[in-house]
Amino acid sequence: MESVRELASEKAAVIFTKSSCCICHSVKSLFYELGASPAIHEIDRYSNGRDMESALRQLGCNPSFPAVFIGGKYVGSSKDIISLHVDGSLKQMLKDARAIWF
Repeated sequence: MESVRELASEKAAVIFTKSSCCICHSVKSLFYELGASPAIHEIDRYSNGRDMESALRQLGCNPSFPAVFIGGKYVGSSKDIISLHVDGSLKQMLKDARAIWF
């Protein structure tokens, strides 16, 4: 679980995904459109991907993909991120974490 926590804190915005997950692709695209350049970890490409998925669930990420961290804190999954974007707070969270500058 420590490696997941370390990865979640490596940049201002971090997204854990699976390469075959279409909603994960949509969330990544949203971040890019907002001007963020998140660290992306496609855990199905890691040899210890199942352990990472288990660690994400232990951290409260359920459903576990995408698992979005901003400023090292778990923000939520796709539903949460879309809600934050619709109400305008996602952009402010990214600014506060210095993931975007404008």
